[in-house]
Amino acid sequence: MSAARPITILRAIAVTAALPLLLTACGYGSEAKKDDDKKANAAADGAKKLSASEVRIGYFPNLTHATALVGIQEGLIAKELGATAIKPQTFNAGPSEIEALNGGSLDIGFIGPSPAINGYVKSKSSNLRIISGSASGGVKLVVNPDKIKTLDDLKGKKIATPQKGNTQDVAFLNWIAEKGWKVDPESGKGDVSVVRTDNKVTPDAFKQGSIDGAWVPEPTASKLVSDGASVLLDETDLWPDKKFVITNIIVSQKFLKEHPDVVEAVLAGTVKTNEWINANPDKAKTSANAALKALSGKELEPAVIDPAWKSILVTDDPLATTLKTESDWAVKAKLIEQPDLTGIYDLTLLNKVLKAAGKPEVTDAGLGAK
Repeated sequence: MSAARPITILRAIAVTAALPLLLTACGYGSEAKKDDDKKANAAADGAKKLSASEVRIGYFPNLTHATALVGIQEGLIAKELGATAIKPQTFNAGPSEIEALNGGSLDIGFIGPSPAINGYVKSKSSNLRIISGSASGGVKLVVNPDKIKTLDDLKGKKIATPQKGNTQDVAFLNWIAEKGWKVDPESGKGDVSVVRTDNKVTPDAFKQGSIDGAWVPEPTASKLVSDGASVLLDETDLWPDKKFVITNIIVSQKFLKEHPDVVEAVLAGTVKTNEWINANPDKAKTSANAALKALSGKELEPAVIDPAWKSILVTDDPLATTLKTESDWAVKAKLIEQPDLTGIYDLTLLNKVLKAAGKPEVTDAGLGAK
């Protein structure tokens, strides 16, 4: 398996669900906006031509999408694309990105596991493929330390998740079930009150006392800590090998079929980006900061970025077994019917790129096309 080391570094940037415009992570539910074409990083004259003149790439202005932020900001993806221009498009949530992919206005996207699964199932396995991993980790349970001192203290409290059925919501519902507590997955009512709250407003809700804590992705978690919350649980500690998928790279099957050379070039760029991030953590964080500032007009403060950045790993490995586990949790919570995920992965081009780079190939955990 090809896994990257943790993104370690100083304090400074990355979108926070509480800071203007940036946020969500594996989160879901908002509209998209196009980046200025100047950020497209079009290739130099005379560069090698691929089968498409441009590729439309979607991502969130969020730390868990560091591969896209840094890869586009530093021109590492553009370099592999030659004369094919990148047309970036940013989203605040998964459903709108899936809609763009299914509607044909987007070719490749960085996205969390829950919307990837939902998009694949809703299209009856006809439109999307996961072609690479991108990030692992970066999810924490943070709480008001005056009200909650132990995990058992969560009973009877109000805990926020980004959205019903999103990746963090499913993980929290599963954790509650394993405690033997009961919560209605639709209403969120029960032994714990699960309050579905957009990451943009979660920090204000915490400050106002309308929630007692939150199971949320970074940098929302670290923003809450900077506002007085304390970390009660890091979801990474619940997973074998301390790894679980938070961001994948997906592609429309039509684009993959018509332009495999372009998809391969993008993957070559993301693999080199992840390698660069791990070899140059300080520079990578500064680069992500610059990208976030360009997208939102703001950068994260040091008290937020430092713990947030350190808790995320960039990785080429899609960690396919963890996506299957997250799907099983959603089924158990009765949020979705049992899906057939066979064929959701196509790692052929990624493994070709990894092999050429002398890196270990990765597995689809039996969920590749037959």
